Amino acid sequence: MKKTGLVLGKFAPLHRGHQYMIETALKEMDELHVLIYDSDLIEVPLHVRSRWIRTLYPKASVIEAWDGPQEVGDTPEIMKKNEDYIIERLQDVKITHFYSNEFYGDHVSKALGAENRQIDRNRDAFPISATMIRENAFRHKEYIHPLVYDDLIVKVVFVGAMSTGKTTICSRLAEKYNTVWMPEYGREYWEKHQVNRRITAEQMVEIARGHIEREDKLSYDVNKYFFIDTNAITTHMFGMDYQGYVLDELEMMALKAQSRYDIYFLCCDDIPYDDTWDRSGDQKRHIFQKQIIADLKERKIPYVELKGSLEERIGVVDRVLARFRKYDNPASLAYK
Repeated sequence: MKKTGLVLGKFAPLHRGHQYMIETALKEMDELHVLIYDSDLIEVPLHVRSRWIRTLYPKASVIEAWDGPQEVGDTPEIMKKNEDYIIERLQDVKITHFYSNEFYGDHVSKALGAENRQIDRNRDAFPISATMIRENAFRHKEYIHPLVYDDLIVKVVFVGAMSTGKTTICSRLAEKYNTVWMPEYGREYWEKHQVNRRITAEQMVEIARGHIEREDKLSYDVNKYFFIDTNAITTHMFGMDYQGYVLDELEMMALKAQSRYDIYFLCCDDIPYDDTWDRSGDQKRHIFQKQIIADLKERKIPYVELKGSLEERIGVVDRVLARFRKYDNPASLAYK
């Protein structure tokens, strides 16, 4: 007889305990369905939570329960409402095993005519809950897959021409918020590989690729906020300035950068110019700053300007972060 399993939940967010249940079911079943409910408990949208499971477990069939009941309890009315919904969504699928570690395992499995498979009911293997993670994801990150964790942190990128204070503010903010920051990889690469102050279009691709790879490695060490000095769009602009064109791979990385980061801060060129050997002068800085602003506008990327002293700039960042919600509607901030 074909064995067909069912796992359900909000996965708000998905953690190692959930994964243990899903992985156990996949080992034991011929077919597995995962029913995911919409939820107000977490800002992360349902389709993002579904993507976690689809990516990590491509053999599982994911069902998005956008209209699923939100009530949880052991009253006859609530139990019947949940049972009816599950049966309706499954349609003709015959479930033989229902997987859970909650009280509802008993009544749902009976309604389905399935075996009640309780997995780590006392949470001995994985002493974690979604509530604990929602309260402090960083403290419990050992129970969160990096793919999931990346969607829980806030990526804050700082752009601007050379000598506009990006590195200084990133390092200071990382210290203030007890987190990590990502230095500009392009500058490090340029200093090692430049010939007569120039690098090739192919090397521009290596810069953008290397920067992203380092970001990905650092992201699991982030404590809520990830402060990042420049991105692939900046590399794209330097490429256009150096060669007058960029290769397709860099073009694509710049396009992806438009939605890779949650907040863009533009460091303005109103501070004294630091005339180091690797820079092209204050006049070039002002020109490049205009080009960056034009590019942000062309890409329709919302950004916040940072002007004045370091303390004034940090004050602006603090206020923005205090209001920011990762999955909120950015346009709504203008009316708050």
